[in-house]
Amino acid sequence: MAVTPDHPGMTLPRAELGVLPTPLHAAPQLAEALGVRGRLLLKRDDLSGFAVAGNKTRPLEMLIAGAWASGARVLVTGGTPGSNFCQAAAAAAAWAGLRCVLVYAGSPSPVRHPNEAAAIHWGARIRWTHDPDRASVDAAIEKTAAELTEEGQTAFPVPRGGATPLGATGFHLAALELDAQLDGPATVVVGTGSGGTLAGLVSGAVALGRRLRMRGASVSRPPEETARRVLELSRGCARLMGTEPPREADVVLDDARGPGHGRPSEEGERAARLALRASGVVLDPVYSAKALGALARILGDRRADPDLTTVFWHTGGLLDAVAGWESR
Repeated sequence: MAVTPDHPGMTLPRAELGVLPTPLHAAPQLAEALGVRGRLLLKRDDLSGFAVAGNKTRPLEMLIAGAWASGARVLVTGGTPGSNFCQAAAAAAAWAGLRCVLVYAGSPSPVRHPNEAAAIHWGARIRWTHDPDRASVDAAIEKTAAELTEEGQTAFPVPRGGATPLGATGFHLAALELDAQLDGPATVVVGTGSGGTLAGLVSGAVALGRRLRMRGASVSRPPEETARRVLELSRGCARLMGTEPPREADVVLDDARGPGHGRPSEEGERAARLALRASGVVLDPVYSAKALGALARILGDRRADPDLTTVFWHTGGLLDAVAGWESR
């Protein structure tokens, strides 16, 4: 159930959850609608092939293998009830034969978010912090894992979003995957929350000689805060991969928060409508839509460059999209 990727210097095992590589699709009509003159490609991690996990499949392949290697019987992670990562982690744990305990910020609501309902469907047990602050989850994950381990149920704690150097290695490999699909340099734009996705992509881009230019669209935290976290994670990822550590200049974040974490933005909702009508692609309103909405700002003057290749990394988030439609 675990394999070692065919990559020089790579000795970390991974669990084979996804159907990889994910497709890279041209989106000329969407480029025109967004005012981008160069070539726009969509990296379709929404089609990763495992449950409805989207891009979360990649870090979970590494984290599930890490849990196996540690002898764990329980996977413990957390976030908010709307977390894509939490429901994906529950599905991955069920696939791997592990129990899953999720720690959610706040208190139970009479109406479950689709991601919370999916996590319960996958067999996860839910604990609540009774504190709406997302940061309350961090200590609660560690405490829950320690309690379970003391009870004889060896637990493997995973921070919110799977944002660890080990989780990020899944996206280091993804950068290599994308490079093999391209015919030259490109600017890659990806939504960034907890930072693990961008950290792995940055680590991989540095290993490739920086011919891929990574740009993160920060959707939940101030860009400066996110950049510090991404740099730390990317350097830890590079150590695990045995490659050159990223420099501060390698981590570039743009502000795509709009009204704030978990709240749709006007430019994001417009981008989601354009993506659906121009390319048949569904974007969730609080993550990938915000990132696409910020694309023109991120590219700046270069969006009029006909020689520019831009890759928008579609991270998934289908159940968030469903929740967005139901709220209208």
